[in-house]
Amino acid sequence: MNVRPIRPVRSRRRITTAAVAIAATLGLVSLSACSAMSSNGRTADGKLQVTASFYPLEFLAKEIGGDHVKVTGLTKPGVEPHDLELTPRQTGSLADAGAIVYLKGLQPAVDAAIKQSGNKHIADAASLTSLEKHGNEVDGHHHTTGDNHSDSSHDEGHEGHSHEDGGADPHIWLDPVKYAEVAKGVARTLGEADPDHKADYEKNAAALATKLDALNKKFAEGLKNRASDTFITTHAAFGYLAERYGLTEEAISGVDPESEPSAARMKDLHKLAEDHHVSTVFFETLANPATAKTLAKDLNLKTDVLDPLEGITDESRGHDYFEVMESNLVALKKALGTK
Repeated sequence: MNVRPIRPVRSRRRITTAAVAIAATLGLVSLSACSAMSSNGRTADGKLQVTASFYPLEFLAKEIGGDHVKVTGLTKPGVEPHDLELTPRQTGSLADAGAIVYLKGLQPAVDAAIKQSGNKHIADAASLTSLEKHGNEVDGHHHTTGDNHSDSSHDEGHEGHSHEDGGADPHIWLDPVKYAEVAKGVARTLGEADPDHKADYEKNAAALATKLDALNKKFAEGLKNRASDTFITTHAAFGYLAERYGLTEEAISGVDPESEPSAARMKDLHKLAEDHHVSTVFFETLANPATAKTLAKDLNLKTDVLDPLEGITDESRGHDYFEVMESNLVALKKALGTK
């Protein structure tokens, strides 16, 4: 009597698993057909269909592509990019896209899906500028502000610097100079996917680079005369920014926003806050602020938001990359005691 109910259950499991595998492998032809996508990575009205992995790259694709592209983001507003899991429909869309813009090493699920997609027009932001390994302390005084930095120069004579996260720090968009380098590479990929509008993509990328250069100068000037160089953040998202402007980032946890700080790290932060006249502990909108607020309370320090710009939500202090970066500058100037 036990045999009869078991067989249909196994059958249903087998069919469900097979259906999912086939749908993912074939790129979900039926679903993509519903998305008004025509052949060759174009929308029904002829625009280049661009898939971007998360907000900073979605913003670049829209700014550079202009009216010639239709950009779809894989990471919805309010979702922590590191935690993203793709739906079968999103996986299928990667094969159909005219171009893909992503950052290898940030989102494992996206990395795996792109590798399987077979798409020929892919801009990997991680390959378009130099990356470094960052732990939970990044001292910008070990670097010049105008050059690319190497891992070896970063590590020399820097005792106590933790690299527990192992991989390279992906948060390159928080350095306007590196972000501009990525923009040029994205324009190149869009031009290869859509040669008819190559000149427009290059022109738009150049205009964006000019705006980013102005932002870079605004940060450099705004952070010049400061009472302290050190700021404390929830996780190590601001290492490239710290290096660019000669600041020291002390992160409660490392590059991974979900990692828990050790008791020794918390003890170190207590001493660092006193030694370097830290006034503020920064938290962010997409990660849990509990640890940052607890540390601030223990040290009788203020709290404020420093946004790593991994997504724009209703809680963001601005509607786009530039507005939020301007808000970050205001917050840093206040925390560091600029004159």
